[in-house]
Amino acid sequence: MQTLKDMSPEESAPDIAIIGGVSTFLPRDSESSLLETPFGNVNAYFTKGNGRNVVIVPRHADGAKHVPPHRINYRAIVMAIKQLGVERIISVNSVGTMKNHPIGSIVLAEDFLDFTRNRISTFYDDITAHVDMTEPYCPQIRQTFKSVLKKRKMGFSEGVYVCTEGPRFETRAEIRMMSQFGDFVGMTGVPEVVLAKELKLCYASVCTVTNNACGMDEKKVTASEVVNILQEKRELLFDVIMEAIEQIPENRNCHCSESMTDACL
Repeated sequence: MQTLKDMSPEESAPDIAIIGGVSTFLPRDSESSLLETPFGNVNAYFTKGNGRNVVIVPRHADGAKHVPPHRINYRAIVMAIKQLGVERIISVNSVGTMKNHPIGSIVLAEDFLDFTRNRISTFYDDITAHVDMTEPYCPQIRQTFKSVLKKRKMGFSEGVYVCTEGPRFETRAEIRMMSQFGDFVGMTGVPEVVLAKELKLCYASVCTVTNNACGMDEKKVTASEVVNILQEKRELLFDVIMEAIEQIPENRNCHCSESMTDACL
């Protein structure tokens, strides 16, 4: 397993941010630093691994309290990362499969469908801003992950991420409908990806399949099932992410920084 070295925010500016999910891997005995933004405060952990400076933001953490997906302050998280000068985000998500992906496998989002309803999904409240979402997930980061996974001979899939409001699980009817257009379903990928694009950041989503979506088999979907799979796969996923971080080129070679070109009216 790769190792992380704790460091303070002042020690060195981070190169890459990881937004972690329910089973976020944090450095041993590390302490969080409070980052202030116009949208609220964010707890972050500054670490070093494989020669790169990394900031880890657990999206569900608010002190000792677990924040449900529909109440996460996505704007504060993404803005805090931007204020640190970070240009790349790796998002870690858990998903249910609608296309029989193996439980515990990794899927890389290549596009998304938004079925959320009540979340603030833009930084632009005073002007009209039409951010370009032609390629929502950074191709350079995605290609790096594909290379790492192929090198490790780990099976993986790509597909369309469907984001629902939560915190309830989806109904059988909803999954039947959404499976016609999407491949896996989760509750945290949107508006995170949209906000990252508004700030011209590179963003990629690395998902762990934790369960079959409702109606895909006879079993009832449970929260404990999701957590158990995440804990089981946490260290392997962490190793994959750290290897990918090491291999991501220092210079961006994508169009993510152009997502807001001629976007505002």
